[in-house]
Amino acid sequence: MSLRNKIQDAADLSLANTSELRRHLHQYPELSFAEYETQQFIADRLRQLGIAHQEIAGTGLIAEVAGGAGAGAVVALRADIDALPITEVNEAPYASKNPGVMHACGHDVHTASLLGVAEILQSVRQDFRGKVRFLFQPGEEKLPGGATLMIKDGALKNPVPAAIFGQHVHPPLAAGKVGFRPGVYMASTDELYLTIRGKGGHGAMPHNAVDPIVISAHIITAVQQLISRNTDPTLPAVITFGRIESDGGATNVIPNSVSLLGTLRTLDEDWRKELHVRLEKLVTGMAKSMGGEAELRIGHGYPFLKNDEQLTRWAFAEAQQFLGEDNVVELPIRMTGEDFAFYTHHLPACFYRLGVRNEARGITSSVHTDTFDVDEACLRTGPGLMAWLAVQKLNG
Repeated sequence: MSLRNKIQDAADLSLANTSELRRHLHQYPELSFAEYETQQFIADRLRQLGIAHQEIAGTGLIAEVAGGAGAGAVVALRADIDALPITEVNEAPYASKNPGVMHACGHDVHTASLLGVAEILQSVRQDFRGKVRFLFQPGEEKLPGGATLMIKDGALKNPVPAAIFGQHVHPPLAAGKVGFRPGVYMASTDELYLTIRGKGGHGAMPHNAVDPIVISAHIITAVQQLISRNTDPTLPAVITFGRIESDGGATNVIPNSVSLLGTLRTLDEDWRKELHVRLEKLVTGMAKSMGGEAELRIGHGYPFLKNDEQLTRWAFAEAQQFLGEDNVVELPIRMTGEDFAFYTHHLPACFYRLGVRNEARGITSSVHTDTFDVDEACLRTGPGLMAWLAVQKLNG
């Protein structure tokens, strides 16, 4: 029997186990950097599979499966394990039992899938060389990003992996399909915390006040010129303010200050740094010119995510061989962010998308929504493909 068929058969056999693991994880989600029960659950499953593990980065784990066909390189595979502060409204039997917490971004799928990969690779370990390293990473949804802690604690050392792969659920794609994007794929993600201070007063006598709301309105409009008139039109970049609130105010009361929360995203690290400088100058200068003050704090988030061109095109072709050409697509650039990006700046990396959609069953909700769910047929595709990519890379 060919290795491809062995892996596919193992994926088919492990589907029930992997689905059960996913449902358990979905019922008991935990927030970023507090994944204590999740960590224990993963550790227990690895022990059942006879795979030694090491706790790392607080609530993360790493483990390895050594191939029996001889020495070779190391290939790393990563899954994130944290959930989001969202209250689930789905009525599925596996709906979240932890109030206000939900696996609304598919990290339960990622974790269960990687455990499925571990089960598959244990069953075919005599057929590949080298080692496969599993990274179960905490805190993808919260700065500074669990990837930074995994890297700091040595997840990419002793030895340095030849490549790293990660996958992420993708509701626009039907279950059974996957998508790839060579090169720059996802944006950097910085958080903006802006405070505008003025002088409060009566709404009918604005000349006696310094209105921070008016200053904020001008700033919100003006910062868009950093994108439309200062950014190279061929370089994607976004500045969005998603929340604005004052420290008081009423129909006839001008408040003393206004707070704004936003995000800054781009696909170039040099321009990202330049935007930080220009944004600071713009908001402080404009506020001062109108009689107020501005204080900007930038929460430095994840860098842009760059898939290694050669590795990703290779993975695209391997996915076509494993799943069939009709089930593999090329994806457009996204301005969303992912802390897998940190890995991509250290070694050859490929971050791809796993289809989870099933329109006939009404499984169409986007990630980060309270109705998000997946067609669990993806748990046949995800583990099988990731196992195939790992062994093909090692045996190549």
